[in-house]
Amino acid sequence: MFIHLGGDKIIRAAELVAIFDLSIEKNSKISKQFVSEAAKEKNIETIGEEESKSIVVTVGKVYYSPISSTTLKKRANQLWMT
Repeated sequence: MFIHLGGDKIIRAAELVAIFDLSIEKNSKISKQFVSEAAKEKNIETIGEEESKSIVVTVGKVYYSPISSTTLKKRANQLWMT
């Protein structure tokens, strides 16, 4: 199964670790550190030209998605329910 993150980016559902609203990056020191480390390792990808609304953490990469975390979570939940 696959999850569409926006633009032309699709990931395998099995790679998904977490989906967060972008505000967590501003409100959590741990999240800031995590994203900072991912940036140092060049494991961050921004999807599309639109403003990012969510952070998607996978096994190998962190994505900034223009799709809201609520919508992405619904997509992920639909996969687990089928």
